[in-house]
Amino acid sequence: MGNGLLQGYYLAYCAEYPAEWYKDIRFSSGVFLFILGMAINIHSDYILRQLRKPGELTYKIPQGGLFTYISGANFLGEIIEWIGFALATWSLPALAFAFFSLCFLGLRAFHHHRFYVKIFEDYPKSRKALIPFIF
Repeated sequence: MGNGLLQGYYLAYCAEYPAEWYKDIRFSSGVFLFILGMAINIHSDYILRQLRKPGELTYKIPQGGLFTYISGANFLGEIIEWIGFALATWSLPALAFAFFSLCFLGLRAFHHHRFYVKIFEDYPKSRKALIPFIF
């Protein structure tokens, strides 16, 4: 809630964008990244929701989409969304939230990855935590 208030206040009362801002590469790139991140996030959440049947309590390995390459596909999607928002708005509050999202969600992805590796003997060895082929 606090983030929404801060972002909304800044955009409503502090930000001033020239009329041609919507043609700026920062805005276009930011909107593209936001939509890309949202698509990744929605698809990854769909995969996670399909893992268990109602009443089932066992853990399963997520498969498909970016889960083929990373353990935290849903986290990566959200991070990309916030980076896109920060780029499109070109604002310090949005940049700060993108940075903190990267820090917190990146750490969650790392811990989820470590948990999966520990729990599942057959967990894919090539799968990384957050960034395909890198981390």
